[in-house]
Amino acid sequence: MKEWLELAQKKDAQDALAKYKKEFYLGEAVHYMDGNSLGLMSRPAEQSLLDVMEDWKQHGIDGWTRGDRPWFYMSEKIGEMMAQIIGAERHEVLATNSTTINIHQTVRTLYQPTDERHKILVDDLNFPSDIYAVQSILDDYGYPDGMVKVPSHDGHTLSTDTIIEHMDESVAMILLPSVLYRSGQVLEMEKLTEKAHEKGILIGFDLCHSIGSVPHQLKEWDVDFAMWCTYKHLNGGPGSVGGLYIHEKHHDVGVSLKGWFGNNKETQFDMGHTFDQAPDISQYQVGTPHIFSMAPLLGTLEMFQEAGMENIRKKSLELTDFMMTMIDAVLEDYDIEVVTPREPEHRGGHILIGHPQAAGINAALKSKGVIPDFRAPSYVRIAPVALYNSFEDVYHTVAILKEIMDNRLYEAYENRRGVIA
Repeated sequence: MKEWLELAQKKDAQDALAKYKKEFYLGEAVHYMDGNSLGLMSRPAEQSLLDVMEDWKQHGIDGWTRGDRPWFYMSEKIGEMMAQIIGAERHEVLATNSTTINIHQTVRTLYQPTDERHKILVDDLNFPSDIYAVQSILDDYGYPDGMVKVPSHDGHTLSTDTIIEHMDESVAMILLPSVLYRSGQVLEMEKLTEKAHEKGILIGFDLCHSIGSVPHQLKEWDVDFAMWCTYKHLNGGPGSVGGLYIHEKHHDVGVSLKGWFGNNKETQFDMGHTFDQAPDISQYQVGTPHIFSMAPLLGTLEMFQEAGMENIRKKSLELTDFMMTMIDAVLEDYDIEVVTPREPEHRGGHILIGHPQAAGINAALKSKGVIPDFRAPSYVRIAPVALYNSFEDVYHTVAILKEIMDNRLYEAYENRRGVIA
């Protein structure tokens, strides 16, 4: 194992992003590998939240328009910062709502069904909340059987060709994940968008497991819409406000869920009973924004701007490649399956390993200071994050996993998930 440690230390010495690790709160002897579920708190995020609280203390209600971070425009300000990460225009991106609410808001607004073309294409591996939202929308529109799920040939990944084969004249809209939340597969978003538009279909993506770890060029690819959470790779904190992208060509559509913060800001406080829809992405807001749930993003997104998404992606791929290579080498005698695609262009920011005793392995890892997460029925997700994980973190994670397998330490734990996996 010594040669693996030396290799990790050599890689860390050459890491241009290593300086960011000290900006995050990491526990003693903890190797945090769950940033694809909840990113860690950073000092910049903490400070920006404290700054916004200070604005409340100093300005009271005038904090909506005074100070360096006026609350009235904070959703748009953070949207502008996220636009740089996903390759979109500032007026097309907004911090608002949650991922699920943004699915409801966006799909209900852009979905224009007819009896001949009313189906919504999703996939068999998507996160449940997305499926619940789409099904409820179809139910409300009177098309309860309108959901079409693209099947997976292996239970872990999706074929681009299979997705395209399901794009027929009955499909009105497509909603897919950019990165599959289990296997970590990256979908071919540009190609899928091109093929969807050739058939007159609107297409959007759930970016929850890609934003902050995988670069995007949504405007260049002509993606119609996207939504995401900000508490995973963006490190916005538990329950931090979601993000939304709507291509400007759709801004003239009457938004479905109307609320006073979707009103034109110039007339919002006229308090008229006729909705004056904002001319840009702001129209997709509903109620008063959750200021303290957005404030940490002001700090954390500055780090992304400074570090650069291309550099983050490069290190992320190197971390996951190092982890998979080491697992192959030192755990070859055990029944551990690396599910995540090996090709860099098809791999997101986490890896998925499978084993019949996965829940027990997950618990044993946590007892040894490694924090991953379990996914039923028999998988462990491990996410080395570019901004705060080192190659030595990866080494120790795999070394501890080897210790657990060598000594069958997982047998000390029940092989089933907790209430929260």
